[in-house]
Amino acid sequence: MTKHVESFGVFSWIRVQFSAPPPSLNFGFRNSNFGFKTLSLERDLKSAIRNPQSEISTLPIGIFDSGVGGLTVYRALHERLPNEHFVYLGDTARVPYGTKSLSTVERYAIENSKFLEAHGIKLLVVACNTASALALPAIRAAVGVTVVGVIGPGARAAAKIAAGKKVAVIATEATVQSGAYAQAIAKTDPSIPVIERACPLFVPLAEEGWGESDVARAVAEEYLSDLRKEALGALVLGCTHYPILRDLISETVGSEVRLIDSGEAAAAEVETLLEANHLSASPAEQDTRERQLCDDLDHFYVTDAAERFAKVAERFLGTAPAVLEAVEVWGHDELRTH
Repeated sequence: MTKHVESFGVFSWIRVQFSAPPPSLNFGFRNSNFGFKTLSLERDLKSAIRNPQSEISTLPIGIFDSGVGGLTVYRALHERLPNEHFVYLGDTARVPYGTKSLSTVERYAIENSKFLEAHGIKLLVVACNTASALALPAIRAAVGVTVVGVIGPGARAAAKIAAGKKVAVIATEATVQSGAYAQAIAKTDPSIPVIERACPLFVPLAEEGWGESDVARAVAEEYLSDLRKEALGALVLGCTHYPILRDLISETVGSEVRLIDSGEAAAAEVETLLEANHLSASPAEQDTRERQLCDDLDHFYVTDAAERFAKVAERFLGTAPAVLEAVEVWGHDELRTH
């Protein structure tokens, strides 16, 4: 493992290479004055082992996505679990995952998961639909924490709401081609017909803040207008960007169609898992501040384009992360010569 830190402006780069499952590590976290404080994972994890319920419950929840879309999942988790802390990794250097091969998506997902696991998380949320569709078994085999994807929870929520009626799933090309949502819905209720539709232009429209524009309305009409005649029981927002366009999508398919946000469904299942395993965090007695999205109790990492990430985060969430660092993470790669 190698680590290199290079400061620039208000951000910094931390380069971390894992050639094998990482040992105990010390990572620098930025404080409000843009200095660094060290978190001793070896100390904290040993303490957690001695006191599993009381100590592990205080650890953060890890979230990773291929880019900025996973911020909608972070928002859903933050709103449902206000006592929890979060560590978010956006792999913005290697986005999009949808054009990559299965083996590449698995490799990226495992590297991201190990990076977050090294920060002492108690649970991992895979916010990326592509990684959830293609890499969950590989991730679960590679890390030692519970892993929650977004496809299973979204599919189960849709099947419950639809009550036997048709379910539409709108997503990226890669997620639609994987058939992951249709398969997951069939596991819950094989009688439910599923219509899957790729809506790739929704991603740039969301990121550029064009959700209320005439262009966005024209694109939505092109993608979704024929769904109005399908008597849908539910429509799954199968890409983490799409909740940003919720009003536009509802307006296009009809307000009577229930929209299922897979991030919100995943947050509900995370809450259930934490409660069942007695791992829910308690309110911090020493900190009486009301939690806010992107406050300095949550830590955000990106693998490239930190300034753009902060800008899009402000567009999606209404605020930019208080703690944001750029990192470079990779594992064993036979093409890498250094």
